[in-house]
Amino acid sequence: MNPLAWIDRSFLRFLLVGVFNTLVGLSVIALLLHVAGAGYWASTFIGNGVGALVSYALNKRFTFRSDASVGRSLWRYLTVTVVCYGLSYGVGLLGGKLLSALLPAFPESRIHDAAALLGTGLYTIANYAGHKYFTFRTVRTVSGQAGESSS
Repeated sequence: MNPLAWIDRSFLRFLLVGVFNTLVGLSVIALLLHVAGAGYWASTFIGNGVGALVSYALNKRFTFRSDASVGRSLWRYLTVTVVCYGLSYGVGLLGGKLLSALLPAFPESRIHDAAALLGTGLYTIANYAGHKYFTFRTVRTVSGQAGESSS
């Protein structure tokens, strides 16, 4: 069995949405910092919040084409995002410590780079799977699964 069989076209759409919401969030941060004169904390909080909302909306409609209610899917979206962040941070941190122990002469700055790369890859895959199978999962009726008509 192919371990990547669960990845389909929606994964490519997910990656495109990720790039777009990152550009939107960074643009908001830059505008707030450099045009509005807002502080770092407020700028990053608002910019990342706007990016997250763009991500939610585009992933709901474009990536997963979900008709789940906002009330049901938004809390799931936030839960998956926070859990994936914690998971990726922890794995990246442990991976960095393991790499440092195995290769003590390896430059510390490169260990941080490797840990960030590992964490980001894990975050992307876990986030996609979480949103596909939990946040925006399509619930089918028994008759829909059997291919029967509901009329």
